[in-house]
Amino acid sequence: MGSVKDYFTSLGSGIVSLIKGMEVTGKEFVTPKITERYPENRDNPPVAPRFRAILELIYDAEGNHKCIACGMCERVCPNGTISLTIKTVDTWDGKKKKQLDKYIYDLGSCTFCQLCVTNCPTQAIDFSNDFEQAVFTRAKLVKKLNYLPAKEEPAPSPEEIERMKAEREAKIAAAKAAAAAKKAAAGDKPAAPASDAK
Repeated sequence: MGSVKDYFTSLGSGIVSLIKGMEVTGKEFVTPKITERYPENRDNPPVAPRFRAILELIYDAEGNHKCIACGMCERVCPNGTISLTIKTVDTWDGKKKKQLDKYIYDLGSCTFCQLCVTNCPTQAIDFSNDFEQAVFTRAKLVKKLNYLPAKEEPAPSPEEIERMKAEREAKIAAAKAAAAAKKAAAGDKPAAPASDAK
């Protein structure tokens, strides 16, 4: 008797499940359809503003980017998608400065987590909405993001050089004065009396 009861119980639950599924299917059957005419509407694609498609190095109107070659994006990338090649250049005042040589990005291994974008200190990179990235070989997914040649920094004018030298000398003088005042304040304090040994 128990097996017959179990049979009809499972049959009833199966029918209830079938009715629920047919209800969902029926609602979708009468819902108006939205068809995207993709190749035709390529100029105005229906892409959400928050959609992440490919990483880009942001250039301004003069062709300059804000990357300072700090390597933060390369360090925070969880799967090694970003690879930076950095070179050292001499500045006009004889100091050394890091400069971006190659910014290599592998779209095929990117998980679009956006850690590189959120950790960039200068907001030099961002994800674009360009979702048309289909290629025939995986090698074509490896892209060099700094596609424009690097520009040399213009040397400052003689007036700017004099102003920077005066500011540097003023800072040095202020630091020396602060150190002398600290030393004088330490010399004016009376020495702590030694405790009598008993």
